[in-house]
Amino acid sequence: MQSRVSVVIPALNEAESVGAVVASMPWTEIAECIVVDNGSTDGTGDVAAAAGARVVRSPRGYGAACFAGMKAAVATTDVLVFLDGDGSDVIADLPKITGPVLRGEADFVIGSRIRGVRERGSMNFSQVFAAHLIGALVKLMYGYRYTDMGAFRAIRRDKLEAMGMTERTFGWNLEMQVRAVQMGLRIVELPTDYKCRVAGESKVSGNLKASVKTAWRIFGVLVRTRK
Repeated sequence: MQSRVSVVIPALNEAESVGAVVASMPWTEIAECIVVDNGSTDGTGDVAAAAGARVVRSPRGYGAACFAGMKAAVATTDVLVFLDGDGSDVIADLPKITGPVLRGEADFVIGSRIRGVRERGSMNFSQVFAAHLIGALVKLMYGYRYTDMGAFRAIRRDKLEAMGMTERTFGWNLEMQVRAVQMGLRIVELPTDYKCRVAGESKVSGNLKASVKTAWRIFGVLVRTRK
């Protein structure tokens, strides 16, 4: 039976890690792995292609890359998986994430790093604090409590397309989560393990400037999506 899953990996200057991430895909369980080169200058796209990914190009912006990957997925797949290309997400957890969606038990599944086993140093204090704070705010605003905003997630393609996603930066994950609650989707959070990134610095939390910029965008999403 043809696989119903397309994996989308947004990647900006992840040449040192993305090849191993792509090579570790469970190819018999997915239709394709799309790496969205988000303006890399280190040959990320070439490395990903050599490892077996289909590479598409996107303007700068994490959400822009995710959106481009959604649009590029082959028409025969109805489940989209998003994960990072830095080697921090544990690919062995992919069947756990896709399972409830493929079985028709959920519309949207998020891998929770907070509830899983985290390698020491894989998440800093600001990331853990933000996960708890945003979870509390979404609970206050919408009555649903998330524990994380991590990249690793699976969603029914038709539901994602119906969300009308507009965020093109690091608020993409939260916008998806808020829209899912607003639409009354069947949401499941499952514990997933998390590792330190293979190389380089996180674009989200690698330094104070990046952390502040990301926090500003995330809070902006909460304001903009408020109903």
